[in-house]
Amino acid sequence: MALHDLTSYFNPDDLAQLDGKKFPRKRYLFQDLLQDEGKHFAGIIGPRGTGKTVLLKQLRNETKNSIYISLDTLQDDLFELIHILSRDFKIHTFFLDEIHAVPDLHGLLKKIFDFLNVRIIFTSSVALAMHASSYDLSRRVLLYYLDNFSLAEYVYFKYDKELPPLTLNQIIEGENLSPYMHLSAYFNEYLQGANLPFALQEPGYLSLLKAVLDKIIQYDIPMVQTLRTDELPVIRDFVTFIGRSGIDGINYSTLAHNLNITKYKARQYLELLEKAFVVKQVFPGGTNVMKEPKVLLTLPYRLLFKDYHDAVGPLREDFFVSAMNTAGYDLMYLKSTRGSKTPDYMLKEDKSYIFEIGGPGKGRSRFKGIHADRKIIFSHSTQLDKNTRPLFLLGFLTGHS
Repeated sequence: MALHDLTSYFNPDDLAQLDGKKFPRKRYLFQDLLQDEGKHFAGIIGPRGTGKTVLLKQLRNETKNSIYISLDTLQDDLFELIHILSRDFKIHTFFLDEIHAVPDLHGLLKKIFDFLNVRIIFTSSVALAMHASSYDLSRRVLLYYLDNFSLAEYVYFKYDKELPPLTLNQIIEGENLSPYMHLSAYFNEYLQGANLPFALQEPGYLSLLKAVLDKIIQYDIPMVQTLRTDELPVIRDFVTFIGRSGIDGINYSTLAHNLNITKYKARQYLELLEKAFVVKQVFPGGTNVMKEPKVLLTLPYRLLFKDYHDAVGPLREDFFVSAMNTAGYDLMYLKSTRGSKTPDYMLKEDKSYIFEIGGPGKGRSRFKGIHADRKIIFSHSTQLDKNTRPLFLLGFLTGHS
């Protein structure tokens, strides 16, 4: 198959290198990718707008015998292009941006992996497409998730302040936390949308976030799931209902009832939105309870539907679950058989820890009758006493293996 003028790929590569140099600071994921030298390919997926393209260009600048190719305007057969560039120009590493734009993506990656001795690092804004057959690609592709800024990354990028990560045990035991306490001043602005990397340059970042959500619903979800056209507005109403509600009581049943859909559809929509990084589901622990999830939103989607003052309570829980999940902690929520109030969350793997999330002055009333070795209140404050820890410290939480 004849290809277009191959030199047309080198000028965009030169521009990509120049663009990558405009951003001296690097996301924490950069070092992990730079040091990943296995035979497998590496895929960078995550929410739209997290800086995946910038990260790819930064990696290009650090890698010899490589090239950056944006695939959203590709006119050639990608397999043949990589074959010829590797054979005739001795290019070994290919940085492929927006790989979901390529037809038969998964078959193509298998073919390149099996027949060409090259390294592929790619990005995809349509993480759903990668989730859809990640099992098939498990031997060939290792997926990396680039999330929005952690609080630690935000204060590093915005204020050039950097401190070592914290372990959950350090936070719970209150070990050497004093150097972090002044950083609580940035927590409110972080919850108000500063966790979005594009908010550093865009004052109207919530308008951009709305456009991101629209694109997920109109483009990403239909790409991987066959739906009727009239279902897409329902999914939009679905997200709106979650955003305008509190967290307690939002589950399959309430969503189905209020939106006049089946519980099956409520579950399907939640699964799709979770894979698109719009919602998070936490399932209950205990016995004799219906296995319906507590539904949260990814920060800061809730601000599209409520102002900060009205949304701050749920935003705290959105933050807590996100920080814990990103660090590798699986959570379940506590629910009594009669639906009475209990502490918010427990670690799945270690049920000796239970957590309550709240504002300043949060009390211990929900711990009554709950048996656990440690009962911790994560408070939206700088309070640090026997059972209370500042919630913002979880923004510095290190990965848990």
